[in-house]
Amino acid sequence: MLTYPEIDPVAVALGPLQIHWYGLTYLAGLAFAWGLAAKRSRRADSPVSREQVDDLLFYAALGVVLGGRMGYAIFYGGERLAQDPSWLLRVWEGGMSFHGGMLGVIIATFWYARRQTIAFGPLLDFVAPLAPLGLALGRLGNFIGQELWGRAADVPWAMVFPRDPLQIARHPSQLYQFALEGILLFVILFWFSSRPRPTWAVSGVFALGYGLLRFAAEFFREPDAHLGIQAFGWMTRGQILCVPMILLGLYMLWFAFLRTATPASKR
Repeated sequence: MLTYPEIDPVAVALGPLQIHWYGLTYLAGLAFAWGLAAKRSRRADSPVSREQVDDLLFYAALGVVLGGRMGYAIFYGGERLAQDPSWLLRVWEGGMSFHGGMLGVIIATFWYARRQTIAFGPLLDFVAPLAPLGLALGRLGNFIGQELWGRAADVPWAMVFPRDPLQIARHPSQLYQFALEGILLFVILFWFSSRPRPTWAVSGVFALGYGLLRFAAEFFREPDAHLGIQAFGWMTRGQILCVPMILLGLYMLWFAFLRTATPASKR
């Protein structure tokens, strides 16, 4: 069993002002996304110019924060939200959802595409590879904050989280997600998008890849205490939310490559 390297979740404290590592990981993820977007905007097939990257990332960041919070409230806290709608605004109490954040980014990207008269599909394909490194850093933030830990385990790398009331050895599932839906997904998308692909294909790989990798990681992650197992005696809320992503990703890839294979005269 490994010893949990306990780190103070507060990175900087200036009197009453506290800056948490989790917040810093969001900023670092945005910085990585900006750097990668700036680099890729110089490609001949880029749907945006270098000058448009800043505004695009601003809209995407708003989509992440607003969508992530609303998604968590709806997908994971629907009953509490119904009893106390003001809880939605109390962001300092914590609670963000990837699936909500993804929907927020899609809406923000669509809005930006409409405002700038840019085709939505190529723009979404441009945005998709920017997300995984932010996801990876967010999971490190979860690990430092001792939240979203794993299920009980007896593997050699299991850990006892100091803030766990049960004080049992668990899978460090935050690190699994860091490696799978963060680093591995980034490598796959970086390679796949390194040359021009049919419209919707890169977004399809993201949806399919994240859905499959998150679905697998959920087997090691402790289900939310107030939700527990949701379906079939083993399926969690996170896995349920991943099923539409997997199906959408498959459809997008089928649609993208079908259009490429079909002569224009037969479309």
